[in-house]
Amino acid sequence: MSAVAIKPMAGFTLLEVLASLVLLSLLLVGVYSGLRTATHSVRSGTASVERIDQIRSAQQFLQRELAQTMAQPIRRNDSGENIYFQGDAHEMLFVAPMPGYLGKLGPQLESLKLIDDGHGDASLVLTLAVLPPDGSPPKALGDPQVLLDHIKSGGFTYRGVDAQGKPVPWSTAWPDGRLLPLLVRIQLQPSGNYAWPLMEIPLRVNPLASGTPSGLQPLNGIAR
Repeated sequence: MSAVAIKPMAGFTLLEVLASLVLLSLLLVGVYSGLRTATHSVRSGTASVERIDQIRSAQQFLQRELAQTMAQPIRRNDSGENIYFQGDAHEMLFVAPMPGYLGKLGPQLESLKLIDDGHGDASLVLTLAVLPPDGSPPKALGDPQVLLDHIKSGGFTYRGVDAQGKPVPWSTAWPDGRLLPLLVRIQLQPSGNYAWPLMEIPLRVNPLASGTPSGLQPLNGIAR
């Protein structure tokens, strides 16, 4: 009876093993690169949505609060006359009611200010203060809040009429705080590819107007 010859099993050569490892490495690099790109895209998309929401919220807040500016004095000038509005290119002071639970505290002195953030941009910062009914100085309400950060450029301008009813052209400083401006223009340029629409917000009343028992009446707009 003849013996059956058993053939040895053929294995992989060293070259084949190395080639397989190279292919596997390339496959893993491709998978990792794809995951990293997807993660970056998700993060960028989330950041973009959050930034757009921040800009929209700031616009809505400014529109609402300035439109509700009240004829309530914030201080007196050297002649003892009430000052109702103070504004320059980078800061505004006025009184308005706050929404929500903050509104229960009554009208509040609001300060909107563009502040250098130390990195070449600016932030739009809101500061609130309660006006005590006894006429004592305003009391700060909490810490300042950033409405919008990373602002490349921008500012505030004002337009209205003076005490004699003569038009006051657009100016970076409101000249007569005894009056409210008719319009407040807010021009901001956020960093990145984000648009800020031209905002020209009308204010409602004139503290020196006559014709009503309270001395307040709606202001008519003027041609732009």
